[in-house]
Formats: sequence, structure tokens, C-alpha cells
Amino acid sequence: MAIKFEDLPPQVQNQLRQLQQLQQQLEMVVQQRLQIDAKIRDTEIALEELNKIEEEAKVYKSVGNLIIRANKEKLIKELNDDKETLQIRKKTLESQESRLKEKIEELQNKIQEALKK
Repeated sequence: MAIKFEDLPPQVQNQLRQLQQLQQQLEMVVQQRLQIDAKIRDTEIALEELNKIEEEAKVYKSVGNLIIRANKEKLIKELNDDKETLQIRKKTLESQESRLKEKIEELQNKIQEALKK
């Protein structure tokens, strides 16, 4: 027999709302982390390709709607800096993701305990 949301005690209703909010936050954090992962992979691929070409080769980079000539060494440094920043952001998101999962688990346990009573 299904229990209606309205029939639940106010405290459990509130906890269920909190659980839903936490799950939405977790979903957003996971999406952001996946986007950062993709950017890191793209940056690594670009660095690999730059390292394969000759020192004198002309290289270009995209700046908005323009493609401009760039200095290879400066571009490599720029990409390495970008990669480092992305990795820091990824670690932050992973930490957030972990905390949210813990909170969700705690709240699920509290709700289950409340429903057993």
C-alpha cells in the first residue's frame, strides 16, 4: 500500500524535500565534473599534438570567432596552466560530490528510520 506524501509527518515531508534538493545539487555537480573531465581531455590532446610538431612550425589558436597565430611555447604554457586550473576545479567538484553523497545517505537513513516508527 502506497503512502501519500500529505499523510507523512511534517518532519518527514521536509526531509524528503531536502533529499530532493540534495539529489538535484549532486546531479549538477556531476554534470560540471563531467564537463571539466572533457575539457581536461581536450587540453591533453592539444598538448600532445603541440609536442609532436616541429619547433619552427606555425601554430594557431582560436580566440572567440578568430583564429590567430600563436607562439608554440607560450601556447604550451597556457594550455598547461589551463589544465592545472581545470584539475583543481575537478578536485573541488569531486569533494563536493563526495559530501553531497554522504549527506544524501544520512538523510535517506533518517527518513527510513522515521518511516519505520
